[in-house]
Amino acid sequence: MQTKNVVAGLGEIGSPILKLISRKTTAIGYDTNKKLMNNDKFTKLENVKTSFLHVCIPFTNDFVNNIVHLSEKFHPSIIVIHSTISPGTTKRLQTLLSIPIIYSATRGVHKRMLYDLKRYTKFYAVDQAVPKATWAISEYSKLMRKCSVKTKLMTNPITLELAKIVVDTSYYGWLITYAQLSNVIAIKNKVDYDEMWSFADEIHKFLGNRPKMFPGFIGGHCVIPNLDLIKNDTLDLIKQINNDYAKILKSKK
Repeated sequence: MQTKNVVAGLGEIGSPILKLISRKTTAIGYDTNKKLMNNDKFTKLENVKTSFLHVCIPFTNDFVNNIVHLSEKFHPSIIVIHSTISPGTTKRLQTLLSIPIIYSATRGVHKRMLYDLKRYTKFYAVDQAVPKATWAISEYSKLMRKCSVKTKLMTNPITLELAKIVVDTSYYGWLITYAQLSNVIAIKNKVDYDEMWSFADEIHKFLGNRPKMFPGFIGGHCVIPNLDLIKNDTLDLIKQINNDYAKILKSKK
């Protein structure tokens, strides 16, 4: 029997994931913005059974309700969440739905996401006490392998939810924040930032623990917005320092 994959949310993550999967299996995209969809293909395959529903929509207060509605619309056998989400979201969804919910955090730079999807191992996790969890693990790993994507299973979803925020985007932001602070000190003392940091070049070369970052303003919609998903007062300093740094940069112009 023919089945299809559905990718919900055709933005900077969903669009490349749809391209990746479409090369190896039947897949359609769905978005509230119909202009992003291939409407003829969607209509043609709408009544074909959905094997995977790939969720790539931004996290909001309505995220869980939106996924439940998408599940009711497409009736998938398995849901895979590729979005960055608040810790505990997968567990909450799993209490509402009987089908396996896989969390599979996405890594990569948006402008080359299709390349990075194959470059990085795709970590994933599911509550292994859920009925059909073992089957879902097998099916997802097979799908990714077919798409030439390496996978690694984590013990539970919350570990991966935290990993995406704590050791990826927030850690990156923390490093940039230190670069901002060190640049403020350089500016105050009228010294060259790059010359000052050259002192660490050999240390980083030999030990790998003195990374020099570019002291720019943190923009975009990953590092700063993701801080709101974890609600940690110490990590929120990244936002505060970033805002203060913007004022310093503006005053220099």
